[in-house]
Amino acid sequence: MRMERLGQDKIRIFLTFDDLTERGIQKEDMWREIPKVHELFSEMMDQAYNELGFDASGPLAVEVFAMPAQGMVVIVTRGKQERDPESSALDEMDDEVYEMEVTLEQSEAIIYRFRDIEDAIGAAKTLAGRLTEEGRMYRYQDQWILCFDPAGLETASYHALIAVLAEYGEATSVTPAVLEEYGQIVIPAQAVMVLAEHFG
Repeated sequence: MRMERLGQDKIRIFLTFDDLTERGIQKEDMWREIPKVHELFSEMMDQAYNELGFDASGPLAVEVFAMPAQGMVVIVTRGKQERDPESSALDEMDDEVYEMEVTLEQSEAIIYRFRDIEDAIGAAKTLAGRLTEEGRMYRYQDQWILCFDPAGLETASYHALIAVLAEYGEATSVTPAVLEEYGQIVIPAQAVMVLAEHFG
């Protein structure tokens, strides 16, 4: 479990499938209201407080992004709490229960970001002719992003594709919709072939 602060009221938590398996949680369980998921969330909030000083009292908006073969990204945003001046200390103790508004998004797309173009070219050269010639390339927030649709990939190819991409770049929680709207499309189709052929 890895976490980082995105702002005063916002943190991002990376959960690998190993993190979930260790706690007896399946990926699908994150969509359900079950005690194990609540325990995991309490554990995440304790760690966030210890590591980042993030106080999770009051209303929280929780966004969960499932990433294929990577795990989950959980973004927690703390809302502003209206304090009732009449409330007693006893009422305040009830606030220990998290008020959560959970949004779940699952992207089937395989999306990896690369710090520089050389890394993306390296990945493309490894993939070309072996695994895929496909993909789209975007420029988003000063990073190069390769996006693949896994439909039609066999399981072995799927895992091999992710292994190569993970060697050169890192998985990102950005969704295809965000890339379409805010990113700049650099290579609209067959990005792997274009990168491998044009950057010899």
